[in-house]
Amino acid sequence: MQPIQLFDPASSTYTYVLADEGTREALIIDPVDEQLARDLAALRELGLKLAWTLETHTHADHITSAGLLAEHTGARTAAPEGCGIGTAAVQLKDGDVLRFGAEELKALHTPGHTAGSMSYLWRGHAFTGDTLLINGCGRTDFQSGSAAALYRSITEVLFALPDATIVWPGHDYNGRSHSTIGAEKTGNARVAGKTLAEFVIVMTELNLPKPRRIDEAVPANQSSGLRQDAEAPRTAALAGDPLAARPAQGYAGDVPPQLAYDWWQDGAVLVDIRSDAEREWVGFVPGAVSLAWKQWPGMVPNPSFDKGLKEAVPPGKKALLLCRSGVRSIAAARRATELGIEAYNVLEGFEGDPDENAQRGKRGGWRMLGLPWRQR
Repeated sequence: MQPIQLFDPASSTYTYVLADEGTREALIIDPVDEQLARDLAALRELGLKLAWTLETHTHADHITSAGLLAEHTGARTAAPEGCGIGTAAVQLKDGDVLRFGAEELKALHTPGHTAGSMSYLWRGHAFTGDTLLINGCGRTDFQSGSAAALYRSITEVLFALPDATIVWPGHDYNGRSHSTIGAEKTGNARVAGKTLAEFVIVMTELNLPKPRRIDEAVPANQSSGLRQDAEAPRTAALAGDPLAARPAQGYAGDVPPQLAYDWWQDGAVLVDIRSDAEREWVGFVPGAVSLAWKQWPGMVPNPSFDKGLKEAVPPGKKALLLCRSGVRSIAAARRATELGIEAYNVLEGFEGDPDENAQRGKRGGWRMLGLPWRQR
């Protein structure tokens, strides 16, 4: 199956979907939040089950939909370990392989545009992000960029691939869809035939304007696009004040994982509001009440949520709302409060890893507790 190439005109970003024809498992590279509905529709129309969302780097010109896609589909998130995307479940190193169905995709560390940038190799296809563009390359003047590192990534890593390898870039501003390694080695205006010193001069003299959305996009993308700071102010809880009242938020407060665990052991009710698809894929929390806030397809509201919650939480008991990232549980905590329940949002969420019997990701609070999980 050939890569499916999708385009976001606002940022000129290419998004790619790769799939295993036998199992219909798929992964998506560099999704854009404003194209979430399009991408979900494409997956449904093609009968694909999304296994992975994947980033080439921390983008400065658009916001990813990786976290939202994970919440909608139960996919796992992956990102280069050097990009500061702490919400990604898998932090990729050079040479790591992601599997989807019977297919494998290999990570190649290609720093320069950013320090953590990666390209991905699948069969005879290279997904180069902003490292190598068609007749160009990514800029190197922000986000730990380095012209020298980019030159080495292009000439020593990407140009070492077979000439017939198809190049699928992260962007194109001139309507071109793909190229080849051979064509870029001989004709790329920025790097072909140039020495390192000459390339550094070219990059230094670009004098490009600051990306319009960089101040918004970079912080959001470091949280897989979930923009938790926009959903609810959590600074007090993260600074050691988890019990501070949040009347403006409409629920009792945010609690860190350790405190939530202690309350749970003391009789509070832990409510896992992830979708059934997420629990099947990621794992179940033993002892928690499984009550989806929204359900696939379309992640529509669960009409039985109110009734189920009132039945699960006895009068006078606290409700601890847990989701995958700690975002949906905010909305669920607000609704629980409207129902007269003392409800708290559990910070950081839960993402299990059935391959290693442990949770992964820097923001995975439940890992610190050694909390068991299981799959059905």
